[in-house]
Amino acid sequence: MTTTFTLNGHPMTAEVPDDTPLLWVIRETANLTGTKFGCGIGMCGACTVHIEGRATRSCITPVSLVDGAAITTIEGLSTDNSHPLQKAWVACQVPQCGYCQSGQIMQAAAMLKDMPQPSDADIDGVMSGNLCRCMAYVRIRKAIKIAAVEMHGVMPAVPSTPAASAPAPAVPASVPEVAKHA
Repeated sequence: MTTTFTLNGHPMTAEVPDDTPLLWVIRETANLTGTKFGCGIGMCGACTVHIEGRATRSCITPVSLVDGAAITTIEGLSTDNSHPLQKAWVACQVPQCGYCQSGQIMQAAAMLKDMPQPSDADIDGVMSGNLCRCMAYVRIRKAIKIAAVEMHGVMPAVPSTPAASAPAPAVPASVPEVAKHA
């Protein structure tokens, strides 16, 4: 079957079965390999792209559903890696193995369109479907906040997680008698 759509601003026609996952059309037909295959069931977020500006898991999206749609991959976010999220990712040293990064950045870019001033809870909630085996979540959150300031000129919302706003625990003045004999 023939499916026609716009990919990173360019017209694209794919002659593939209707149930072919969009991920494989992007990677094999368009030869854009920034979008990654992670789990194949839409649970890890490595394959995240934008369809009509919304973050979507391309590994579970049949190509027939994108007929006539505008699709953006990590390659289309910026041609020279100058998107505020890409710059913040580097500045915060987020990449480790790097496998999840394109999906993380695409998810974050969609979030920042809707939430120009996300709180920690907002970021954690939206980004929870994008897994990072290297556990770079704190740096991911920091990079998103830096990009939000650059993109929208506003300071991020006050952290909303209890740990971020709670005072440090008190240090006991003396060790309890039981602990001395343990």
